[in-house]
Amino acid sequence: MPARLGDLVALLGGELHGDPDLLIEQVASLETAGPQHITFLSNPKLRGALDASPAGAVIVAPADGETLDRPHIRVRNPYLYFARVAQALNPEHRPPAGIQPGASVHPDAIVDPGAHVAPGAVVGARARIGAGAVIGAGSVVGEDCSIGAGTTLHSRVSIYARCVVGERCILHSGVVIGADGFGFARNQDASWVKIPQIGRVVVGNDVEIGANTTVDRGALDDTVIGDGVKLDNLIMIAHNVHVGDHTAMAACTGVAGSTHIGARCMIGGSVNIMGHSHIADDVVVSAVTFVSKSIQESGTYTGSIPFMEHREWTRNFSRLRHLDALADKVRSLERQLASLQSIKED
Repeated sequence: MPARLGDLVALLGGELHGDPDLLIEQVASLETAGPQHITFLSNPKLRGALDASPAGAVIVAPADGETLDRPHIRVRNPYLYFARVAQALNPEHRPPAGIQPGASVHPDAIVDPGAHVAPGAVVGARARIGAGAVIGAGSVVGEDCSIGAGTTLHSRVSIYARCVVGERCILHSGVVIGADGFGFARNQDASWVKIPQIGRVVVGNDVEIGANTTVDRGALDDTVIGDGVKLDNLIMIAHNVHVGDHTAMAACTGVAGSTHIGARCMIGGSVNIMGHSHIADDVVVSAVTFVSKSIQESGTYTGSIPFMEHREWTRNFSRLRHLDALADKVRSLERQLASLQSIKED
């Protein structure tokens, strides 16, 4: 949806420098942008790439705009503004309202007239589908579930019975919400006795969950995904986990059961978090980090250790925790040795 540069600024704010009638057809990167594109500069180190780019307009920080002689918009956060421009130029497509031929909707389900239920979708008994919600082809909404207004389930999403998904959420293909948590008791004959998982999954508002991510239902209490949470593809959230508001988690991360993750955290890709851990608000965990215990204070945490036999790993890790003290002791011994050598030489 093309727009005039001036109209974008009127809609989103910012300080416009240049022709307000310049027609912007699409967003693009510095490397691929053309005269009808708008791009952004958030890293001053890429100024050379901007100077070489034929982009029609650019979004920059105020300092970077001082010497710029092409149409541009000055804002404090160019990347965030670029995201909003991209949304304005690429509005979300919403399919027509109504239950489409080939959908299976239980007579006891309540589907708002403004919702879309695609062919092949299944909506169970007493499920509630809110206004403007989209239930994609082949998706299943189980009995007694609630799907909030404006939420989109792409094709082949599975929502197990009694789970709740809030408003304006996006669940991508292959997402499974509410499968049984991994709960078993060991019998004397080494067999396993299944523990019924009687909790739910409760997903807040404005949540996005990537393809093939799974969120297990609670064993007794609910598994909770807070408002504004962003989960990437191929993430495993185990039973009774609580993810705080506006936390973002990258692909291939696994969170073991009964872990509590605070608000506004950023969890990198392929992170493993041990069960029954507590992670404070505003924590950043670097990619491929193994979180083996609770994190009580905000900050950035990084690290992993190659695997080895468990008893050896335990001994080595206990020593690793005292590495600073050991280094101080080595330095002290080196000073004593140097002093003894000096006395001997005299």
